[in-house]
Amino acid sequence: MFACMRDRRLGPSLVVLTGVMVTTLTGCSGFGPRSAPDWVHGMSQEYPADHYLLGLGQAESQEVAEERAYAGVAKIFNAEVTAQFRDWESYLLLETRGSAKTKRRLTLDRVTRVSTDKVLENVRILNRWRDRDTNQSYALAGMHRGQAAVALSERIVMLDRAIDSAITEAHRTQDSLAKIRNLRRAIKDLLLREAYNADLRVIRTSGQGSPPPYRVAELTSELEQFLSAHLIVGVEITGDQAEPVRRALLEGLIREGLPATAEEVGAGTKSGGSPRDSVTELLVKGTVRLWHLDARDLRFRFVRWCSDFVILDLRTQRVVGAVSRSGREGHLSRSEAMARAVRVMQQELTTELANALASYVYGEADYLEDSPPAACPRGTHGADRPKHSTSLSPSL
Repeated sequence: MFACMRDRRLGPSLVVLTGVMVTTLTGCSGFGPRSAPDWVHGMSQEYPADHYLLGLGQAESQEVAEERAYAGVAKIFNAEVTAQFRDWESYLLLETRGSAKTKRRLTLDRVTRVSTDKVLENVRILNRWRDRDTNQSYALAGMHRGQAAVALSERIVMLDRAIDSAITEAHRTQDSLAKIRNLRRAIKDLLLREAYNADLRVIRTSGQGSPPPYRVAELTSELEQFLSAHLIVGVEITGDQAEPVRRALLEGLIREGLPATAEEVGAGTKSGGSPRDSVTELLVKGTVRLWHLDARDLRFRFVRWCSDFVILDLRTQRVVGAVSRSGREGHLSRSEAMARAVRVMQQELTTELANALASYVYGEADYLEDSPPAACPRGTHGADRPKHSTSLSPSL
């Protein structure tokens, strides 16, 4: 600091000498490149590894360098959460059965993102540096291990309380839907809790987390067994190609983990009795229509299809879901156009109805607010939409 100052009382010779000294000092800003700080090379005395988790970013712009520094810290946690994938496989299969690897990957990514985003709330940019020779910017991002560990431990304690509460309620209730919903809520919280615990193991230098009170695989097995024994989904379809559509829908619902049956459901209710105790009976009921279009096309033949479905909870005789879809498919021949229309209709119905059923069974949608408009037109080529009420289903 002193070498950079100019005393007006001194002569020109000393001023020149002072200027020479300035060029040899690295502490005076504005003259030559500064030497790289130790953290650029992976070690930092100011931010030791036993107190900080660090991520280094390098780029031409400072903004990009900081983004890469944040990403460097996130990558540490993502790798650990991904390593837990095998332990969660049973739950992910239950959630996305029939949809193979893509949806399981998306489910895992969502869990990873939720947990990591929470952890990264504790990350900040600790230092910055720019290399004047290479015109590269560097950024150091990091979190204090002790502070982050305390925050994560608090979240884990809160999740443990929620899990215990859900499981207690699931084992106490006599209502099948309430049990299913509480078990699933406990599994989802446990899955997130395990993701937080994986992050906690990364943050702590000991590598130790907080042992979980339950295992994902065990709760998933309990939920699957209960679903099989206490949930019945029947399918009734009328209209064109009703039987092949019905078979495809039954197979699709089973693949998605919903215990659909070819047998008639709700017989006790229809005859004036009451449904079986502690068994939820749902009925998927609807109509499908297909017809050839008189399109002015010399090469292609087209088939229009439509479908209108409702989902009934037979315990309450209330509509809890509705799906209406329509479309048009074309091919060189009328038979191929019809076959393609049937295939597309089967796929769309299976996906939409499975989602609607799961939303109700798992408590994501407790009632039907507005019924979608009918897809099938009234008249010669369509059928009337099944008449139903949009009254509320019981709130659990």
